Amino acid sequence: MALFKRAGVNRGLFLILLVASILANISVIPYALSLVLMRTTELPVPLPVAVLIQLFQATAFFSVAIFAGLFLGKKVGLGAPVLESWLRAESIKEKLMSILKLSIFLGVLVGISIFFLDRIAFAFFIEPITASQAGPPLWQRFLVSFYGGINEEIGMRLFLMTLIVWISSKIRRTQAGLPTSLGVWIAIILISVIFGLGHLPMTAKFQQITSLVVFRAVLLNGIAGVVFGWLYWKKGLESAMISHFSTDIILHVILPLFC
Repeated sequence: MALFKRAGVNRGLFLILLVASILANISVIPYALSLVLMRTTELPVPLPVAVLIQLFQATAFFSVAIFAGLFLGKKVGLGAPVLESWLRAESIKEKLMSILKLSIFLGVLVGISIFFLDRIAFAFFIEPITASQAGPPLWQRFLVSFYGGINEEIGMRLFLMTLIVWISSKIRRTQAGLPTSLGVWIAIILISVIFGLGHLPMTAKFQQITSLVVFRAVLLNGIAGVVFGWLYWKKGLESAMISHFSTDIILHVILPLFC
């Protein structure tokens, strides 16, 4: 399409990320129903229609988010280097292996840290949110990990973080024309706070929102956001996605088995 060519956006990469986001949106539906996040008795239309509307809205949002993220990312040195190499028919084994161990290690470390801070430190004052989210069947908790690893990384890192980095580059940039490290770190921290606050609507389904609940959401999710943001900056979108998926597997699937 001419639009992709003019914008310098790889159409193949756009379609891969869009299809992945649609599948991830589908994967979260059983989990949402189990947690009664989607109350069927309160829906103005039958459940299948409501699901189709939600998928249509999500597809529209992620179409814009992916296109904008890829377009602006090329201007500030951010993107998905592994997928880009694969689409150019280049060997990706070396690139993939270079990010795999670090991404999984940091993801597991983040997942363990969040789990035990929630279950031990914050548990003295408020009910652990990870306990409430461990209720659905194992297969649903496994599937929902794809939503975090794919859709949240597209929305938070590829779209919002890239946008803020691009804005910062308009204010100050390096001699090479790239955003400064300070500008990137401001974007990482700001998006991490937004990432934490974005989990409060779901938290409200299980417990009353207090200042301590807000602090917990910002701190725990902020830890994850900083790690994923740094990986996106230094290693690419795929690294952030792998790390986020690893974190969610630890939080939703593995550690709850021992509690």
